[in-house]
Amino acid sequence: MLNRIFISADIEGTCGIAHWDETELGKGEYEYFRRQMTAEVAAACEGAQAGGSDGITIKDAHDSARNLIPASLPEGIEIFRGWGSDIHSMMSGIDSSFCGAIFTGYHSSSNTDTSPLSHTMNLNNTSVTINGIQASEMLINAFTAAYYDVPLLLVTGDLGVCEQAKRLNPNIVTVPVQKGRGNGTISIHPAEAVRRIREAAETAVREGIKNPDSFRIDLPNKFDVEVEFRQHQHARRASFYPGVRQTAPRKVLFSSDAYYDVLRFFMFCL
Repeated sequence: MLNRIFISADIEGTCGIAHWDETELGKGEYEYFRRQMTAEVAAACEGAQAGGSDGITIKDAHDSARNLIPASLPEGIEIFRGWGSDIHSMMSGIDSSFCGAIFTGYHSSSNTDTSPLSHTMNLNNTSVTINGIQASEMLINAFTAAYYDVPLLLVTGDLGVCEQAKRLNPNIVTVPVQKGRGNGTISIHPAEAVRRIREAAETAVREGIKNPDSFRIDLPNKFDVEVEFRQHQHARRASFYPGVRQTAPRKVLFSSDAYYDVLRFFMFCL
């Protein structure tokens, strides 16, 4: 069996990032942070290869999905750029053939104060919860990995999302490269972030290959998903999706026993 690793790469949890202009293709401050994002992903790849991975698929998972610089990544990988227009979103390309998942550059969810860039999927909502738990993109995508029985080995990003990953499964390896403070961030040196990620990826992949069950996440038997939108018209629009109930001017509730249905709800309503 091949020891393939799936990497989902975001940017808002990249070391040092503190403003939306640093995340947007075409903005002057973006180029530096796309290079740092790429360096952190490259470090995760190098560590995974050293830890025993014999194949890596990377999903460029931020905004345009055209952020990573392919030539700056190590050989022996494949990269999915652009969007697959499917319900897996930031996890497009995932399937049960992977032995582990790694999330890089991840960030805190909407309705939290642990990053100036806190959000969940977009800026149209103020809160997304799954079974009462504040849903970060990390949580949503960790459940997607679990749906395919793929263990989550490593999460890098801001301290808030790393702490949530530990609450999900304390065996998940984390590398917090910065923490939010009001409308700013306090980060470690970018070179140190790269080194720590490389070392953590090697450890996580080696341990994940040896003992995958310790990194697995149990999917709930039932999902109650509540979304609070910034604008009431978005809630009204979502209320017409099958199974959705509007519970307040800006809130909707969707329930299902199947996580695939939750992902479909997110695709069309979130």
